[in-house]
Amino acid sequence: MREQERGGAGGRRGRRQGGDREDRREGGREGGREGRQELPPQTPEEQARAICLRLLTGMPRTRRQLADALEKRGIPEEVSQAVLSRYEEVGLIDDAAFAGAWVESRHRGRGLARRALAQELRTKGVHATLVQEALEQLDSEQEEETARELVERKLRSTRGLERDKRLRRLAGMLARKGYPEGMALRVVRRALEEEGEDADELGYPGF
Repeated sequence: MREQERGGAGGRRGRRQGGDREDRREGGREGGREGRQELPPQTPEEQARAICLRLLTGMPRTRRQLADALEKRGIPEEVSQAVLSRYEEVGLIDDAAFAGAWVESRHRGRGLARRALAQELRTKGVHATLVQEALEQLDSEQEEETARELVERKLRSTRGLERDKRLRRLAGMLARKGYPEGMALRVVRRALEEEGEDADELGYPGF
């Protein structure tokens, strides 16, 4: 009988201990759910600010570029314009500074001329007035000097070709970078003459 009582008592203790463990587990789950409170959804303004800041962290952007990004993400236009105007006020968006830096970087790094630079800035949504102001930092003399440097670097790879073909290839390279035809031909003819080519036999009028 005492064995049965001990067995019964042990069974009750086991059940109580098991029940306590279950209660603790349930309490832990409930506490975890209560501790993990869901964050409230972002407002459109908060979403717009977060998107703009993330994009501006990587590199400068124009207002048009940011507006296009917000539109793709479904931000209402009135919200987008308000956020972008505020960012302009505090200097986070500056299309004039963007255009000036773009012209300097792309001319120095890629040798692009004013025509090509203007086209790139227009595709990025920079206003025509700001484009013109940015291009004023490049004058014709600087542009022609860069054209000569480009031709000098490319000249060696054209040796062995016919003279007309050399001229067309070199002038075409400058044209793709936005240099006016007259300047391109003048620079190339001069470079070929300095190398010993007869400009009168190139088949193009002199400049």
